[in-house]
Amino acid sequence: MPRPLRILFLSKRFPQGRDLITRPYGRFYHLAQGLAAAGHEVHIATLSYRGLPSTECAFDGICWRSDDLWPSGPLNYLQGLRRTAAQLQPDWVIGVSDLWFGILATRLAVRAGARSAIDAYDNFEAYMPWARPVHQLWRRALGKADLVTAAGPTLAARLIETGASGCEVLPMTADPAFHPRDRGDARRSLGLPVDRQLIGHLGAFNRSRGHAVLLRAVQQLQARNPQVSLVLSGRDSPAFHAPPAVYGLGYLRDEHMPLLVNALDVACISLADTAFGRYSYPAKLCEAMACEVPVVATDTPPTRWMLGEAARFLSPVGDADALSARLEANLGLDRVSYPGRESWTSIAARYAALLVARAPSD
Repeated sequence: MPRPLRILFLSKRFPQGRDLITRPYGRFYHLAQGLAAAGHEVHIATLSYRGLPSTECAFDGICWRSDDLWPSGPLNYLQGLRRTAAQLQPDWVIGVSDLWFGILATRLAVRAGARSAIDAYDNFEAYMPWARPVHQLWRRALGKADLVTAAGPTLAARLIETGASGCEVLPMTADPAFHPRDRGDARRSLGLPVDRQLIGHLGAFNRSRGHAVLLRAVQQLQARNPQVSLVLSGRDSPAFHAPPAVYGLGYLRDEHMPLLVNALDVACISLADTAFGRYSYPAKLCEAMACEVPVVATDTPPTRWMLGEAARFLSPVGDADALSARLEANLGLDRVSYPGRESWTSIAARYAALLVARAPSD
């Protein structure tokens, strides 16, 4: 039986704005936690940009360390990582959460005599389209990495096109808190009406992100069916608050997000036809599917793949008329059992097998 691996993850502390140490979630946490549960020695070194003090802790079988870029600066951070790697002597250094940590993982692995891996859940180059020199470093890192993984096949193909010699798919899925719950109870908990048909946009909502198409589609639908209301969340959503047409819930705590999903008759996931949207595998779509809520998602290659090519759950980009019709059709559904969904446990087990198979021999 292979020996346990020593694995060092490098990550932002606040990917997608959520603190991994106080609020662990998603692939940033569950892949590492699954490796630890399988008996591997897992360390996660996070970096923040908020002037926070350095801290060390351990939970769920993972040893965590957090440092901040300020005020000590990048040189002190890099020197600290080198000391950590020299002490740990990892078998793998894995960069996650954005392109900087993929670049850093491949460089640190060379110094530590370890293998390097990169995990991508989005097209990271789209985050900084103007930073061409950084893109070149990222593409070199993809070519140097011993293992590259991606959230889906379209993104995997993009990574191969831009430098990776190969790429394995480790899909997105929902965290365990997302599962079917009683719709009426969920609505009462959030102060939503139990006697209306609720369409919800999952994710932060504001006009600057191109969500005017959804507003037009729902307005069309409300003209045909006055019982329909739109539910929005996110800090900007109270600006749209006009019951009974729109319920803007504002910022919701983590524990309320599964209630929001389960409160809906239909969940809408909007994406734009951009360098980001064309490669995005939305966690919010995974969460709605886990709760068995009917969905309507913007038709992109990733969402079509996630939904098993089921056209009834997809709407063309930028077409308010088609979106309105699709929302109306799916209001007639109750719960949907989506095929092919995986758990983080099974995905992490596949990741462990990839790492073990490519680990350096003793």
